[in-house]
Amino acid sequence: MAIGEALGRLEAVVHDRLAAGTVEASYVASLAAKGRGKIAQKFGEEAVETLIAAMSEDDPALIGEASDLIFHLTVLLAERGIAWADVAAEIDRRHGTSGHAEKASRS
Repeated sequence: MAIGEALGRLEAVVHDRLAAGTVEASYVASLAAKGRGKIAQKFGEEAVETLIAAMSEDDPALIGEASDLIFHLTVLLAERGIAWADVAAEIDRRHGTSGHAEKASRS
């Protein structure tokens, strides 16, 4: 499966779970019910776990943690009303620009 298909499928499931709002049946809905701060906190925890896996664990562990990180980022983006297509458009906008130049343009 292509990465775009996987992210699109994940995004659709997250949106469905947010719309259903069934806290008892859905982790996404229960996380969203706790608010954006909790979603962001969980994303941060997953980021740290991904870093730890990158530095001291094997590839399957890193893949698992990266998957958790992307899942929680998808929930955070969806809660904010931001689609993966918006992120892709920004990546496309930056394509062909030196990383140093792009970073300098944000200052």
